[in-house]
Amino acid sequence: MMWKWLGALLLFPVQMVYLVVKAAVCLVLPPKLRDLSRENVLVTGGGRGIGRHLAREFARRGVRKIILWGRTEKCLKETTEEIRMMGTECHYFICDVGNREEVYRQAKAVREKVGDITILVNNAAVVHGKSLMDSDDDALLKSQHINTLGQFWVRQALVMLELQNGHIVCLNSVLALSAIPGAIDYCTSKASSFAFMESLTLGLLDCPGVNATTVLPFHTSTEMFQGMRIRFPSLFPPLKPETVARRTVEAVQTNQAFLLLPWTMHVLVILKSILPQAALEEIHKFSGSYTCMNTFKGRT
Repeated sequence: MMWKWLGALLLFPVQMVYLVVKAAVCLVLPPKLRDLSRENVLVTGGGRGIGRHLAREFARRGVRKIILWGRTEKCLKETTEEIRMMGTECHYFICDVGNREEVYRQAKAVREKVGDITILVNNAAVVHGKSLMDSDDDALLKSQHINTLGQFWVRQALVMLELQNGHIVCLNSVLALSAIPGAIDYCTSKASSFAFMESLTLGLLDCPGVNATTVLPFHTSTEMFQGMRIRFPSLFPPLKPETVARRTVEAVQTNQAFLLLPWTMHVLVILKSILPQAALEEIHKFSGSYTCMNTFKGRT
């Protein structure tokens, strides 16, 4: 027993070095992309914004079917028609992912109409852009239900883990790792969502055939965060939604567990882990993130 324990102890650092070198090589060499031609993709919040661009990107990459969920039929219908024009079978269902009963009902309808979902993209989200003192109970609950609890309901309803086949994607936000004032409902729900995905990703080690990807983008230029302003937009320009969509689908094809956009957000994570709180507060003030939501006019 002691020799077995000693062998495992000696092997562990070797494994760590191998995995780090392997990851470094993958950054330099172009990875092999997974074929998506047999995949059925469901995108929540798929009628507009990043969700619409995700549907386009999956269609370009040749998936079998695309299913869109959302709350606004006009947007869903427009996106569905656009995807069909691209030659990909597409269907939409009106569904509020924050409503558990509605999620279960529509998931059953999806399985009956198009079959099992093999790629689930949890993209639906809301933001109210208010401080804690200005937020009301209903708004806070809505954020938690859609941004966090909705992922539980959708995952449960689509039984991907039971089928041991699929890929679960979460469009999160860098605000899950570094919160800002004025969006306390959004930051809290996204932090919960990140913990959910982090736990799920580790739990899938015992579920071969199912993988997970969490995407944490910086501010993206969609109507959701319209009016948000930072101090140096030329140094930290908002991401384009089509860029986020393209990198997300690539992460699915390469089975990347976590993706920070842009890569400079890794520096933010490192600074947050080593700098004192007073220094972090000065960074927020200097960059303008401390007051960036003062001009918020986005869609809730």
